Amino acid sequence: MGTVTAAISVSAAAAVVSRPAGRRRRGGPAAFRCSSSTAGERQALFSRIAPVYDHLNDVLSLGQHRTWKRICVSWSRAKKGDRVLDLCCGSGDLAFLLSQKVGLDGEVMAVDFSRQQLQTAADRQEQRWKMCYKNIKWIEGDALDLPFTDCYFDAVTIGYGLRNVVDKTKAMQEIFRVLKPGSRASILDFNKSSSLFTASLQSWAIDNVVVPLASGYGLTEEYKYLKSSISQYLTGEELEKLAKGAGFSVAKHYELGGGLMGNLVATR
Repeated sequence: MGTVTAAISVSAAAAVVSRPAGRRRRGGPAAFRCSSSTAGERQALFSRIAPVYDHLNDVLSLGQHRTWKRICVSWSRAKKGDRVLDLCCGSGDLAFLLSQKVGLDGEVMAVDFSRQQLQTAADRQEQRWKMCYKNIKWIEGDALDLPFTDCYFDAVTIGYGLRNVVDKTKAMQEIFRVLKPGSRASILDFNKSSSLFTASLQSWAIDNVVVPLASGYGLTEEYKYLKSSISQYLTGEELEKLAKGAGFSVAKHYELGGGLMGNLVATR
């Protein structure tokens, strides 16, 4: 399998060469171009937390994040033989689940803007090797300018990524563009709850559980960002409107984990 550098160059080239006719994206296949200092700061943040990201997810959610991710993948309706996209793939949890869904005859394109996260994912691919994992290609890329032609994918997933994209409208438009008609996007993230109790509980947990635990890894400031990112995120209703505004025919947001998490399901 080799390093992530090799995986990125090979997979990106394959995506460009093999894509069918249609609108082509602008720019090179493997360059993430930060459109603002905020995007650059977020890219650096996720690179810093990459080495402990998976362990902290397990500790902070008591392992529940694995259940939520399985739900997200299930709701994407990915099936054997499909070509699917895991956008903002991080260390690869959803990509590995999708790999098993689509099988050896399918294909998983896993895109992220953090090379360190992609390297972690590639390392995990080697350590947890299964035959079907050969169908995963790791690509360093821009969620606002995807390196794929129109109507290219049978399903798209995002796990804890849309919240961190600077231009969510543009990202949703890109997701719509690369999906085949009738296909689904399934987007998992923290829920910005309209319930005062749930929002207060979420805020308390971040201040009194998440940040103190992260501080043990020297990541206090990195995880303080979580609270502000949720407060600046969209509610379930706003996410539905965002998806429909991008062209999706159906969009429904579901609360998970007692309202602490949410999953948007949008059908093109």
